[in-house]
Amino acid sequence: MITVTNLSKVYNGTSVLNIEHLEIPRGQSFGLVGNNGAGKTTFFSLLLDLIQPTTGNVFNNEITVSQSENWKPFTSSFIDESFLIGYLTPEEYFNFVGELRNRNKADVSTFLQNFDEFFNGEILGRKKYLRDLSKGNQKKVGIVAALIGDPEVVILDEPFANLDPSTQIRLKALIKELTSNSDMTVLISSHDLIHVTEVCERIVVLDKGHVVNDIKTSEATLKELEQYFAGAAVKVKEEQEKDSIETQA
Repeated sequence: MITVTNLSKVYNGTSVLNIEHLEIPRGQSFGLVGNNGAGKTTFFSLLLDLIQPTTGNVFNNEITVSQSENWKPFTSSFIDESFLIGYLTPEEYFNFVGELRNRNKADVSTFLQNFDEFFNGEILGRKKYLRDLSKGNQKKVGIVAALIGDPEVVILDEPFANLDPSTQIRLKALIKELTSNSDMTVLISSHDLIHVTEVCERIVVLDKGHVVNDIKTSEATLKELEQYFAGAAVKVKEEQEKDSIETQA
């Protein structure tokens, strides 16, 4: 479904992403993890043509993302609150997205009934603008809006952040249901190793823009990831101590 070749992004002479080759097949629940600065958001931004690559290409269903917009009708995403329209109510925003996805108000209303538990009475009928909602409730709106119109590819950046524990559990159940009952390809980035291992069948680890591990999820995956990041933390500490010593010298 999605293929990346020789993809890189350089800012002011600093390489922030460099992926030689990566394939994400149709219907896969794909997780992306890494520390801050690993390149996760940069990668998703390139997939969505929000920024231009320094080199290489992204192909979505064999369409070159940077050269055509034909991938947009079957691809949706929620990266952050900038994807929302703050002066609209949730209902107005859902209908706006529905219109873009060729769904009328009745279609959207019927669709939203599937998310009563996820919304937990905090989204619909509250007569609030999106800008006045909490970060967590804004995220709920963005995630659900990304699912309108039966997209084939859904990209979610840090979907579990700012959500309360009950909503996180509901979101995990929702993602599992989507990926098990359809050919939808779901890409998720997250700092939460537990959540991502529970919902993703494959996890890629980024470190300073490079793919350092590509794991098929199993019972041992969480422990493997925890060991990797524990080692990475020790390495960072050692480098900081070395720099400190060299500075003092």
